[in-house]
Amino acid sequence: MTAVRRRLRTLALCTGAVVALCAQSAARADELVVSAAASLTNAFREVATAFEQAHPNTKVVLNFGASDVLLQQIVNGAPADVFASADETAMDKAVEAKAVVPHTRHDFATNSLVMIVPADSRLKVPSVGETIALPQVKRIAVGDPASVPVGRYTKAALQQEGTWDAVSAKAVLAANVRQALDYVARGEADAGFVYSTDAALMPKKVKIAATVPTAQPVAYPIAQVKGSAHAAQADAFAALVLSPQGQAILAKYGFKPPAGR
Repeated sequence: MTAVRRRLRTLALCTGAVVALCAQSAARADELVVSAAASLTNAFREVATAFEQAHPNTKVVLNFGASDVLLQQIVNGAPADVFASADETAMDKAVEAKAVVPHTRHDFATNSLVMIVPADSRLKVPSVGETIALPQVKRIAVGDPASVPVGRYTKAALQQEGTWDAVSAKAVLAANVRQALDYVARGEADAGFVYSTDAALMPKKVKIAATVPTAQPVAYPIAQVKGSAHAAQADAFAALVLSPQGQAILAKYGFKPPAGR
């Protein structure tokens, strides 16, 4: 059976939700697979373009989603060369699972947590707690704390101020931060918690009602996936993200530098 026929056979066996994963499993030798948090979608697309311009023989394949879900894909054998998560917890899990090379781990950006409402909302927002308690606020979009970093940040921050129980009673759990953003943008939720960078993508559909202080900084680490067949390219991609060029791209989309830079 030829390589082309084998690849077509692999793709033909894929069904439903696993189509994308199976397609990635047939990745060519010149493809660098980067699994990154959903909130990095726009910025990393531009970073990938810059990388391909500097490395014309390498194609960057981007895989976005909730950090914990991406990690589980990697642990279960999905192809990946680079892992970029939206919190330290997901990367800690990756190190514990021996899914990444520990010494290649570096923080490359920070973000902030905000509460958003639809752009046409007339809610008055004296405080997060008081807004949550309003009877007209019936549905609140929140990333699932079990698998989504923005959900973990939200839960920790609201537990600290004693409002998490009120939020969880009205919560519409989202599979990733972009889904939480979409719920509010479409008016399917009266409020939601996302990163400031995500809120900035839809200024005509959502507005920031409040910035929510977090107990831990919203930090983004990146690392090479253990066993990557493209270790040199993976290191080069991470180096670009950490370089002045990469940092300028991230800043363009509202990300701030990592602590200490």
